[in-house]
Amino acid sequence: MLKRTLGIPLFQEQLLRMAMIVAGFTGGEAEELRRAMGFKRSEKRMQEIEVKLRAGMDRNGIAKDAQERIIRSITSFALYGFPESHAASFALLAYASAYLKCHYLAAFMAAMLNNQPMGFYAPAILLNDARRHGLRVLPIDVAVSRWECTVEEGARCQVPGVREQSPRHRVAASPRLRLGLMYVKGFRAETGQAIVRERERGPFRSIDDLARRVPELRKDEMNKLAEVGALNSLEAAHRRDALWQAGHAVQPAGPLIDALPEPERASPLAQMTIEERLNADFSGTGFTIGRHPMAYRREELNALGVTPARQLARMRHGSRVRVAGWVIVRQRPGTAKGFVFLSMEDETGVSNVIVTPDLFERYRFELLSAHFLLVDGTLQNMDHAVSVKAARLEALSARVAVDVSHDFH
Repeated sequence: MLKRTLGIPLFQEQLLRMAMIVAGFTGGEAEELRRAMGFKRSEKRMQEIEVKLRAGMDRNGIAKDAQERIIRSITSFALYGFPESHAASFALLAYASAYLKCHYLAAFMAAMLNNQPMGFYAPAILLNDARRHGLRVLPIDVAVSRWECTVEEGARCQVPGVREQSPRHRVAASPRLRLGLMYVKGFRAETGQAIVRERERGPFRSIDDLARRVPELRKDEMNKLAEVGALNSLEAAHRRDALWQAGHAVQPAGPLIDALPEPERASPLAQMTIEERLNADFSGTGFTIGRHPMAYRREELNALGVTPARQLARMRHGSRVRVAGWVIVRQRPGTAKGFVFLSMEDETGVSNVIVTPDLFERYRFELLSAHFLLVDGTLQNMDHAVSVKAARLEALSARVAVDVSHDFH
């Protein structure tokens, strides 16, 4: 019964069969056990069934120490087990997803982004992971973007050092992901579709041209496009220049301003700072395709002795370490006896942090409210599983308003 799983019960069916063999459970009693191991995983019902299991094993003359091992196998498994059919389905989905991500990254990411909300991670985290895997992500742009995210084929390029290559011998660049207008917060689908339809009749020449040809475009939507940089390709020097032009386009200033020479009508607004652009990105789309927020602090973090996430796997088990990052996941499973598990991201990758119940109580405020954390702890690096057991935590000042963490699910 357990031969093909090397003596370890992995599936509900195996547990039910064990109960029927060792304790003489009927089909109805086995079904009761299955329900207790079901979605709500009732510990009370499992305790009641444990009494029946022990009584049945006593009748079958099974020794007490063997009973304990069997009970431990069944009750422990009940906390996480599921049917074999579910396992097979999840395995197939995991394999297919991994294959598509590996071989068709741009298309895979476009499909993921076009079907949000779904899964465990926010779009910002998915995009950061894809970029670390080599995907080039192109910005939202009214001159190019469709409503949904799309895949753009890269142009063929010359192989270095080889002259006069024919087109078929040139190397095609990897497909790129173009972000869609759907990711501009508060932007209506009908407006996005109107922009795409009008653009197919001819390219937009300027922000004024866009406003004139797409009457569905409201003032607030025009401002949102400008704030996230989606109008920069329409003769805007920078985002605030686009905002200035957008304001003029949707609400003309009148003949006095229009009569001024072109240089005097130019935007007097200064270009956004890095922090202002990051905040505009996150408030306007929920992500940035510029540098990771932690990358701007790397010099400061280096001075504090912080180890980048991707270097942790090369460090020895038991090393004292300091890590920092943007909190992207907080988990406190009911079966973890009060332990909290954090995932923190920097520009190099993701680090996993284990927080004991005592430490959670000591740093509850920081753990629940801070977007960026600095963690001192001990590195656990065994069997390719890398994590940091926290000893001290500290909130890092938040220069960017980001909140994409997936908390306590």
